[in-house]
Amino acid sequence: MKHDLCTPYELGDRNHTTTLEECIAFYQMLAQRFPRLLRFWQIGESDAGLPMYAGLVSADGVFDAATLQAAGRTIFFNNNGIHPGEPEGIDVCMALVRDFCTRPDLLALLGRTAFLFIPVYNVDGCANRNNSSRVNQDGPHSFGFRGNSLHLDLNRDFLKCDSLAAAHFNRFFAQWQPDLMVDTHTSNGADYPYVMTLIPSQPDKLGGALGAFLRERMLPRIYRQMRARGWPSCPYVNPVADSPDQGIADFLETPRYSTGYAALHHCIGFMPETHMLKSFAQRYDATRILLEEVLHIALEHGEEIRAMRAQARAALPDPCPVFWQIDMEHPARLPFEGYAACRKPSALGDYQRLYYDRTQAWSAEIDHFDRARIVHSVRLPRAYLIPQQWRAVIERLEWNGLHMQCLPQAQTVQAEVLRIVRTSSRSGPYEGQMFHDEVELTVETRSMQARAGDYWLALDQPGARYALESLEPLAHDSFFRWGFFNSILEKKEHYSDYVFEDLAQELLQQDANLAARFQAWRAQHPGASQEQTLDFIYHHCQPYAEDEWRRYPVLRVMA
Repeated sequence: MKHDLCTPYELGDRNHTTTLEECIAFYQMLAQRFPRLLRFWQIGESDAGLPMYAGLVSADGVFDAATLQAAGRTIFFNNNGIHPGEPEGIDVCMALVRDFCTRPDLLALLGRTAFLFIPVYNVDGCANRNNSSRVNQDGPHSFGFRGNSLHLDLNRDFLKCDSLAAAHFNRFFAQWQPDLMVDTHTSNGADYPYVMTLIPSQPDKLGGALGAFLRERMLPRIYRQMRARGWPSCPYVNPVADSPDQGIADFLETPRYSTGYAALHHCIGFMPETHMLKSFAQRYDATRILLEEVLHIALEHGEEIRAMRAQARAALPDPCPVFWQIDMEHPARLPFEGYAACRKPSALGDYQRLYYDRTQAWSAEIDHFDRARIVHSVRLPRAYLIPQQWRAVIERLEWNGLHMQCLPQAQTVQAEVLRIVRTSSRSGPYEGQMFHDEVELTVETRSMQARAGDYWLALDQPGARYALESLEPLAHDSFFRWGFFNSILEKKEHYSDYVFEDLAQELLQQDANLAARFQAWRAQHPGASQEQTLDFIYHHCQPYAEDEWRRYPVLRVMA
């Protein structure tokens, strides 16, 4: 191979990852030298003003998304560098794209499948180079940082889109609509012999024929082929207790993560997680093989996968699930190879510490909690009505290809109105927001007034699952949970206690229902303060109720 076609990894000591500048320059050189096979272009800028790029390899030089989709071509997508301290995928993708360009046999194998890639997603983090932030990781010599320039973990940002990177990615993904995705990572956690572990889209959450195809055909084949090629692999090691011998559970990848976001578009996603304690060279080699094996499935079954995706986009189940939990009562059995998990006194304090004894290897079947059960479902509305003032929500729907009608005139609609009864947030900020872990709500049907300029979002369109899981408050990563509607949780008017004290007595005399609720509340709160007492009456009396308070602004139109 010519020296100028070697990647920085290949020219080094197999413990070196490319810099951002080297990576982009390499692809620009390839695109200039092989213009009929490779297109490489800028898709936006990061929050720090750095250019973000994407590339496409096409054996016949078709580089237009709409043309590829109209022709029924399979689109395979490889995302890299979302966590630039886990960089082996960056280097693997460079070599693979180079091989497509220089090896006619490999290009012929690609055939009608288009290979779409983002070389480095978190360009801010990749430019922030260091050799210490991955404290438990074996190599490379230096690497990028996990957070972007806003100190956000971009693999928590795909739904809320606080970063420019996520906004660009949403538009990019909706435009290209890939059929399969591999997003490369390195894992922290327990010690075990495997170099490669894998987080797929959770099959039950992916649902339907796609979920069954993934569980019954794709995953067994991937694990079988990885072992045959010398890289035994297993599901992501997510122990249910201290160590893997006590069982592992599927990682429930909600839409904040890349694979969970891909599932909203009915795309099968894989997140390979190589093991941090293995050498960078081993992690590189295992990532290359995993990428090739998933690509082989795309080449052989692309038409079938595209048909299942079309079926899923055409009709969601009704009622439709929006929240799942891993089923911890019905595990499967998984052959697993591990090291003995042991305890010994810590040299740092008065406690027992965990360690793994690599001289005590073991092999056994362990519990694998690989099923997800539905917790919340909703009846499918005919449409959602979104008031025009909620611009951040509307633009994210547009980024994801949702078609909405802007109402030309005011009208009255019969709709389901959701009211937030209670929320429970984390004790501190999570990725820049106060995330609502728990949400309780009530539903009533009533006539509501829509104004000219409000948005009508019908659900008879391919992006319906994205709309449902972003707009339904109970969904895992809904806009509500991420704080997009926090202003509705605050009353805007208040009272002066010395005036309202007398008025509160009048309200109780006039409203028997309020009086009964107050007496029941008072019995449960015998030591309530004046503020608590007056607050209860003020918040529950009709004359001062503030209809907008705790009323979720997005309406469900059912009929």
